[in-house]
Amino acid sequence: MNIAELIRKIQNLIRTGVVIDVSAEKGCRVKTGDNETDWRPWLTARAGNSRSWWAPSIGEQVLLLSIGGDLTTSFVLPAIFSDDFSEPSSSLTAHRHEYEDCAVIEYEPATGALTVTGIKTAVIEANESVTVTSPDITCVATSKITLDTPTVICTNNLTTGSLTVQKGGTMTGNITHSGGQMSSNGVVVSTHTHGGVRTGDGNSGLPQ
Repeated sequence: MNIAELIRKIQNLIRTGVVIDVSAEKGCRVKTGDNETDWRPWLTARAGNSRSWWAPSIGEQVLLLSIGGDLTTSFVLPAIFSDDFSEPSSSLTAHRHEYEDCAVIEYEPATGALTVTGIKTAVIEANESVTVTSPDITCVATSKITLDTPTVICTNNLTTGSLTVQKGGTMTGNITHSGGQMSSNGVVVSTHTHGGVRTGDGNSGLPQ
C-alpha cells in the first residue's frame, strides 16, 4: 500500500455526509464529498432483545464510520444538525422530538412539563391495568367522551351539568332534591294532586 492509498483510507475512516436515499429493507445511501455510497446500515440505540427503530431522512446530515477506511464497509451514524435541519430547541435541559408532520413530544426538566402536541390520534393498550394519579386531572373533548365498560365506579361525589339514564338503574340511600321540578312519567312529584280524598283513615288514589 502506497502513501496516497494509506492517506485515503485514513481520511475515509470518519466522514460526514448527507442521506440521499432511504429504504426500510436496504438501509440508506449517503453522499460524502464527490462519493455516493451503496446501501449501508444505520446505527440504532438498541438492536437485541430490546430494539429501537428510527430511520434517517433524506437530507439528514450523518457520520460515516468506515472499517479499514473502505466506504463499502461503512455504517451510518445519525445525526448532525445542519442549515437545512437546524436545532428544534434552544433549551439545554429539554428532551424534544419534532416530527415532519409538526407533531412534538417534549419533556422539559426545568418546568417538569411533558408536552405532546400536533398528533392526530393516540392509542394506549395495556393487558392488565392503567393507573393515572394526580391531584387534578382535566379531560376536555369538543365532541364526546365514551366510557365503554360493564361498570363505571365513582367512589365519591359526582357533579354533572345534566344526566340522562337510558337503560334503568337503582338508587340506594337518601336523595335530596332542591330547585326545579322532579317528574316521573309526566307527573311532577312535588305538586301533583289526588282526587277523591277525604279526611280519615283512607288511602289516597293514584297521582293525577
